[in-house]
Amino acid sequence: MRALLLVLDSAGCGHAPDAAAYGDEGADTLGHIFAAQPALALPALFSLGLGKIMGLPAPAALASHGRMRPRSAGKDTTTGHWEIAGVILDQPFATYSEFPPELVRAIEHEAGVRLLGNYPQSGTTILTELGAEHLRTGRPILYTSADSVLQIAAHESVIPLPQLYEICRIARRHADAFRIGRVIARPFTGEPGAFQRTSGRHDFSAIPPHTILNAIADSGLPVEGVGKIHDIFAGSGLTRSTPTTSNAAGMAVIDTLWAEKRDGLIFVNLVDFDMLFGHRRDLPGYTNALVEFDTWLATFLPRCAPGDLLLITADHGNDPTFPGTDHTREEVPLLVLHAGRAAALGTRRTFADVAATLAGFFHLDPWSVGESFLGGPR
Repeated sequence: MRALLLVLDSAGCGHAPDAAAYGDEGADTLGHIFAAQPALALPALFSLGLGKIMGLPAPAALASHGRMRPRSAGKDTTTGHWEIAGVILDQPFATYSEFPPELVRAIEHEAGVRLLGNYPQSGTTILTELGAEHLRTGRPILYTSADSVLQIAAHESVIPLPQLYEICRIARRHADAFRIGRVIARPFTGEPGAFQRTSGRHDFSAIPPHTILNAIADSGLPVEGVGKIHDIFAGSGLTRSTPTTSNAAGMAVIDTLWAEKRDGLIFVNLVDFDMLFGHRRDLPGYTNALVEFDTWLATFLPRCAPGDLLLITADHGNDPTFPGTDHTREEVPLLVLHAGRAAALGTRRTFADVAATLAGFFHLDPWSVGESFLGGPR
């Protein structure tokens, strides 16, 4: 029994019914990309049913297809992935325009540092604003964004990676009491006016409750995390992890693992859609990334046997045509290739239907939330 769960980070397909409460009414990541690029062709995704999901002219689908509606409060990466893995959050992770003084003091005292910044800003702009002062003083840069994140940036020649990671581990421990979803280490190099963030980024997430990943691993099956999955779940429920720095690297890891594995789950996050193109409102870049993924998918589909399970979905939206730079509260596409079925799955009431489906596929006890979509349409 072999399954691949692929999350196209931020590839939402239309605002959720409660999007107005998040300021996201009208957002539609994939819909607006298709509208802006009418010649865009994604033949592999359309063959599985993406065109049907989007209401576009498309051939008969070869896979089951539908939408999933977020049920958890929040619209961040951690919330979306945890719900996919079967955990519903009734309260969103907290966001801050300025971190409380007691949190900052606790981090500084234990880590033996004094922090610069402590305000919301983009990761590149904050380096322009505070990078030179950081080089002069050696003080790490503390900042946040619209997400529930506490980010600490440091030049690698000033604070080596092991030391930056240790500061972030300390911050993670103190951040739990303030319901902060992720602490992110943001190393960079270069000189003022030409700073560059490096691939040494590392996320320190809150530890989730028991997920379907734990259930699968506890049954004795391997659970492979690829890309940001280890960071998002703080390693919980994973038997092995392979970090990656790009979509292309993630797809290459899938090719290797799929050739090696005959059972278990491979859980992959492809982050470029969100990190490089959604947040930067780069519509051409997002479009090109979709084309590159679709080209790879066309080579991968012939390697899927009837008994395999392929799930392709997303964790939230990040509409590159929408105002601002934040995630958008959206429904997400659901493509399911298994046993030759091509059912219309409708709109699922929660991302946790994925967890329920994996529980059934791997012959585990029924999951406590969600409903399996292998049994039929909704």
